[in-house]
Amino acid sequence: MNNNIQIATLGGGCFWCIDAAFRRVKGVLNVSSGYAGGEIENPSYQQICTGLTGHAEVVQLDFDSSIISYNTLLEMFFTLHDATQLNRQGNDVGTQYRSVIYYHDEQQKDEAEAMIAALQKQIREPIVTELSPLTHFYPAEQYHQDYYNENPNQGYCSILIAPKLEKFARYYADKLK
Repeated sequence: MNNNIQIATLGGGCFWCIDAAFRRVKGVLNVSSGYAGGEIENPSYQQICTGLTGHAEVVQLDFDSSIISYNTLLEMFFTLHDATQLNRQGNDVGTQYRSVIYYHDEQQKDEAEAMIAALQKQIREPIVTELSPLTHFYPAEQYHQDYYNENPNQGYCSILIAPKLEKFARYYADKLK
């Protein structure tokens, strides 16, 4: 068993974009889109879309901390979305699109708190990223997994995700597969 394998769970709007970006990162071994933070068990996408479940769209990453640190993943996460938008990302509106970090242990909580505090010193608008312990992660339906790579010509993917991935690649070229 590799003691360097860790898990991170992050939500920054629609999970398709976050999923697509982290699949390109060296040291990220697995990416799973899913739901966390709500009250019902095994929610469906249709239930999530109502905004009434309390769940957020998230990605769960298995990563090798000897290759990529949790702190670097957090830095990347904050470049992929606007952490000052409450319960939305662009045209995606609702609590299911909130900015959230679900930590798995106290070290992750401490690193996330430090990252948020450092970022807050750089911007005027308040960072609204929720920081909560992960209680349950529910994988999304299969068609949501690796959605961008499976549907690159779909409108949302080509218009919204592709430009974000290009920007992400410029910032983190040395950290991508």
